[in-house]
Amino acid sequence: MSNNTLEKLRSQVLNLSELERADLAHELIQSLDAPVEEGVEAAWDQEIVRRIAQIDAGQAKLLDREEFRKKLQDRIGNQ
Repeated sequence: MSNNTLEKLRSQVLNLSELERADLAHELIQSLDAPVEEGVEAAWDQEIVRRIAQIDAGQAKLLDREEFRKKLQDRIGNQ
């Protein structure tokens, strides 16, 4: 693809709505991913449902943003 074609495409994409750009970005990222193994998506769906159930039952320890940020910075700083 020529640089001129890429610039035209970029200009057109930036004129899309935020929702349209997000949808396009999602599709482009998915196109870069390797093929998904059979059953992986279903397994993730089950894991999400399990974690939500833990939260709803009060069995999960949730972190607020600041606590999460501190833990992440501590972990990165200790590598």
